[in-house]
Amino acid sequence: MTDQTCADLIPAPEGPSTLIDTDYEIGQDNITPRIAGVAFDVHNIVFTVSSIAIAIFVAITLLYKDAIGPVFGDLRVWLTSSFDWFFLIAGNIFVLLCLFLIVSPLGKVRIGGRDAKPDFKYSEWFSMLFAAGMGIGLVFYGVAEPIGHFSSITSGSSWAPLGGEALSGAEAERLAMASTIFHWALHPWATYAVIALGLALFSYNKGLPLTIRSIFYPILGERVWGWPGHVIDILAVFATLFGLATSLGIGAEQANAGLQHLFGIESTTTTKVILIIAISAIALCSVVLGLEKGIKHLSTFNVITAALLLGFVVLAGPTLTILKNLFWNLEAYLEYLPALSNPIGRVDDNFRQGWTTFYWAWWFSWAPFVGMFIARISRGRTVREFMMCVLIIPSVVTTLWMTAFGGTAIDLETTSTLGKIASAATEIQLFELLSNLPLAEITSVLGVILIITFFVTSSDSGSLVIDTITAGGKVNSPVQQRIFWAALVGLVAIALLLGGGLSSLQAMTVSTGFPFAIVLLGACYAIIKGLQSEPR
Repeated sequence: MTDQTCADLIPAPEGPSTLIDTDYEIGQDNITPRIAGVAFDVHNIVFTVSSIAIAIFVAITLLYKDAIGPVFGDLRVWLTSSFDWFFLIAGNIFVLLCLFLIVSPLGKVRIGGRDAKPDFKYSEWFSMLFAAGMGIGLVFYGVAEPIGHFSSITSGSSWAPLGGEALSGAEAERLAMASTIFHWALHPWATYAVIALGLALFSYNKGLPLTIRSIFYPILGERVWGWPGHVIDILAVFATLFGLATSLGIGAEQANAGLQHLFGIESTTTTKVILIIAISAIALCSVVLGLEKGIKHLSTFNVITAALLLGFVVLAGPTLTILKNLFWNLEAYLEYLPALSNPIGRVDDNFRQGWTTFYWAWWFSWAPFVGMFIARISRGRTVREFMMCVLIIPSVVTTLWMTAFGGTAIDLETTSTLGKIASAATEIQLFELLSNLPLAEITSVLGVILIITFFVTSSDSGSLVIDTITAGGKVNSPVQQRIFWAALVGLVAIALLLGGGLSSLQAMTVSTGFPFAIVLLGACYAIIKGLQSEPR
């Protein structure tokens, strides 16, 4: 690859770095069709196959929406029951690799070359990676999951984590919080970190295109530019799009529930579709503004808003209990981590397959989206610094969030006659919690705003990532391509919502997360090989 190509499309390494010598030029397989009078600059195979396949999928889902719902449901059950062991083993491998890189001499390698400087301040960097990573999920499940596990554990339900006899009191809360943190702490962030580090290393240090196939150069060599690479990138597009669609569907469910709670707006499929359209339109504006002017500022706003809501719950809820339980829950998480991570000999099939396996598939399908986004904003960091900030810090913040919201909900449910949170629908439980605290109307509005803005940042940053992959690794492709993908993400979310609701969204997440887990496992080997050749 020529130096000019690297400079124009991907920043050249600063200081000593080991560039890969390849004749491939970024964009050499691109075509420039005109769609509806607008010029595109896209990878011939990846864009064509991805867009046509997705268009056919949307058409079939909308045409046969009454028949397609049960098919999606059966598909999810089959995958989660047959391959739960595979998902768990893969997740464990990602965590172990990330922890190894923190303590290994390989952690001294700097992304972008030995003399590279960070592109963003710590505050901006952390805001963007956290907002992209799991914003909607934390808001949706922050109350619902801890109290759901607590209820199943105390009642001896078949959905209780780890199975066994019913527990009560403090031990039931410990297991409920440990199970929740297990789903939202190290494992998801390790999944994101693996793909993010691979992309950043092979693009900013090795000079390859910023696309998933580049990670596999140590394995495939020059064949990575042929059909093996095409398949990897197409899988990444599918995984990203359906993972995003699931999050948008969840966001629409909860935003609609919040509007019904506040203003009596009926919760219907039509309302959810209108919400997806409206929020996708807002995302389009952010997409047009780009990374610096749009996503960065909106992500900062998201984190500030989330911090305000978190701070309010800590102060208005059982403050001392929340602060004490932060360390108590971290201890419980570490205690139960081996048992919850165990892929064999378990008796809690409903919990392991219905909760953990779905989450792992969701994280795997989000990995190309979040990973590429994190890679785009992480140039200039050492591998050790990268892993500490992407893996450890978000896990601690996530634990605080779940402790504040989930712990307060459990406290209200067990000590107050006003609780009744566990019996509410999942999407309304956040607002039921806030209604038991002061300033309920104000904080509920804040909650709806947070859901919508997390919705927007997921859509626009995801569209940016899909566009980069389908543009053959070009990071400055025409803005109309990002608009195309942002609109298509919203359309897929609507199609799946109409074709079976949330269960259909979840089924497609599992379906795309499974093959992409294989891609991620291959990336682990390639990352080690790539780091070993870098100066430290």
